[in-house]
Order: sequence, then C-alpha cells, then structure tokens
Amino acid sequence: MKILPPAGRASSAISYAGLLEKIEILRSTLRWATNLGRPEIEKLLRQANTVRDEVMQLSHKERFVQAAAAEVAPVDQAPGARRRALLERSFVFEGAFGDNPQLLEALEIAEKAAPTDLPVLIDGESGTGKELMAKVIHANGSRPDKPYISVNCGAIPDNLLESELFGHRKGAFTGAVSDRKGKFESAHTGTIFLDEIGELPLPGQVKLLRVLESHEIQRVGSDEPIAVDTRIVAATNRNLRRLSEQGIFREDLFYRLSVIHLTLPPLRERRDEIPLLFAFFGDEAAESLKRRPIKMAPRLREFLLRYAYPGNIRELRNLIYRLSCLAGDTADLEHLPPDIRPASAAPTPASVSAIVPTTASLSDAKRVASDEAEKAFLERGLQEVGGTVAELARRYDMNRSHLQTLLKKHGIRSKDFRKGSASPGDSEG
Repeated sequence: MKILPPAGRASSAISYAGLLEKIEILRSTLRWATNLGRPEIEKLLRQANTVRDEVMQLSHKERFVQAAAAEVAPVDQAPGARRRALLERSFVFEGAFGDNPQLLEALEIAEKAAPTDLPVLIDGESGTGKELMAKVIHANGSRPDKPYISVNCGAIPDNLLESELFGHRKGAFTGAVSDRKGKFESAHTGTIFLDEIGELPLPGQVKLLRVLESHEIQRVGSDEPIAVDTRIVAATNRNLRRLSEQGIFREDLFYRLSVIHLTLPPLRERRDEIPLLFAFFGDEAAESLKRRPIKMAPRLREFLLRYAYPGNIRELRNLIYRLSCLAGDTADLEHLPPDIRPASAAPTPASVSAIVPTTASLSDAKRVASDEAEKAFLERGLQEVGGTVAELARRYDMNRSHLQTLLKKHGIRSKDFRKGSASPGDSEG
C-alpha cells in the first residue's frame, strides 16, 4: 500500500505511518518464517538498517524545521539564554565553549545547516576551532553515526593529491601495488572535512568541483565512475573571495562551497571562554601527563587572561600543556615561553649587573645568582600563603626550622607578607 502524504502539517505524521508499515512488514516476515537462510537474514538486516536510517533522517528533518521555524533570538537576549535554547533543542556542542554572541550565531547557523546536505564553508584565523565546528555540524546532522574523514589539503603533495582524494587502481603509477580507496570513498554516506581548502592547487580544485556537481569520482588509473554520497565541510584561514579575484582560487568552486558560510571569531574577541578553556585543557593535560591539574599563580592567571593569543585556542592549549609539564603544583610567569614572558618575570641585564660586580669571579656570580633566586622563591611563596611559615613549609615539604633559618639568612620577615601589614621591606614602626 502506498501512502501519499497530504499537504500541510500532517505530512510528518503520515511519514511516520509509512515507516511503521515497513516495520510491520519486517515483523510479519520474521513471525511466519520457519527457516531463514543466511541470505534471507542479511536481506532483512539491510531492510531493518534502511528503516532505522529513514527514522533518523526524519527525526533530524523535524529538528531542522523546528529550528528554522523558531523565532530569531532578539538582539538583547542574554547569551546564556541562547545557549540554553540550543541545549533544550538537544544540540550537540562537541566542546564548543562560551557565550560570545558571534560564536553563538555561528552555532545557530550550524544547527540549521547540519540536517541538510548543503556544503558549508568555515573561515577564521588559524586555531579558532574550525575543525571543532565541522565536528559540531557532523554530530548534529543526519549522518552522526557515519564516517567523518578529515583531510588537510595543504599537507598533500601535488602529485599525490588526486590519489589521496579519489584513490587509485593497482598499477596506475609506480608504487601503486594494490587498489586503494580515496578519502571521498572512505567518507561515503558520511562527512568529509577539507581543511585549508585555500591551499588546494588549481588542478585539484577542478577535480573537486566535478565531485560537487556530479557526486561521482574516478580512481586514478580507472575510467569507471564511482557514486559518492558525501557531505562536504570546508575550512580556510584565507579570504577565498579575494583569492578568486586574483585567479588563485576558482570562483565557481568558492560559490559551490559557500552555500552556508560561517565565520569563527578569534579568541581575543571571546575572552569569556578563556577561564573555561583553562579548566578544560588543564584537566586534559593532567590526564595526559598522569598528574594533578596545575594551579596558577595569580599574576600568571592575570597575564593569561589579558594575553592576545595570536595563535588562538590552539596556542592557549599548548601553553596549558607546557605549564602542566614544566611547573610543580603551581605555575608562574617563569614557566611561560621566553618570547611571551613579561620582562618582570626575569632579572634584566641591568639588574644582574647591579647584583654581581663585573670584577667578580664566575663562582661568585653563580653564588649570588643562586642566593637571589632562593630569596625570590621564598618571598613569592610567602606572598601566596599570606605569610604563614607553617603553610609554606607544608607546601614545599620543608622542615620548618630549616625554613626559618633560610628566611633569617635573607632577612625576610614573614609578618611583612600578612594581610594588613606593611609592605615587604618596610621597617617595623
């Protein structure tokens, strides 16, 4: 029996009725079958998988219609409310943090685009999370349980590009000792993420355009077309429109890829995310390094909150991993890379020359430098514990009497570091 969906809102209900009918046919076949052979079982399994996929696609289509029909969020709506609205619609964030309006706008575009098969182009500075956004689109689409294949177009040599993307037949070229699938075949029924699409050479752009138009590929060394059903998500940190005007990137390919176009803002414009990323990457680094999450000295945390992050989220992640590796329990400014470390974190050449006379021997210079480092270490520790010697001894696993001796040696008074006391170095009045 063929069920024709009438026009109007009842169409989704009729579609569900059609799916239920298919399920009942499968049940009847199983109920009345006395002896099923392997071919019949495999056929029924394929039919069951088809019905399941249709149910999933219908569910995602309904979510798409609901998202498209929903009122556009008012400009003055609180960012937290926009994120909660996405959560209530079962949106999968895949680790995308923050309430930045530009980021939320990109996520809302991704929510509407995900259940479709329209190509998506994501642009933004390097390290802003473009691949993460591609995974968000895949996870919220109609193919979340299908393959997700990532390709770095800028890392493939020109002479291997066609083979990597479309595969090759045995003997197609020297070294092709067997048939090999390409990335598009591996991503069949799923999503292929083409990162750094702006680095794709012109011959590769022509081949990609053909795939977008015909949904077919040809392996290198073969004339046989292979149909591929692949969702394409591309990303770039370059201005493709400008490249197309310069003749470096095909204009027709740009328009094919950018049916849905979204831009990710740099981290310096999403500062509300930085504390969340501290915690997330801190836990991730601790698990990777098999240690406790790192603590940050107040001045280090303040520096990292104000830092510009030219490398965006990727740079922040690498910094947290570096701090977690190099520091003990608490990281400070001296654990930062030298090229971004503030000048106050280390003695300047002028201050060193003031400490160590130019006529001193090398051994004297080492002794003075060691004493100054020891004194700075003790003063910083007392600052962090509020001048409590017992707490400092516990934190650094030191004998308290030995610690008192060191403080006396350097003329450091613990009470100068207690709240409400005079600043360190002032005389007792």
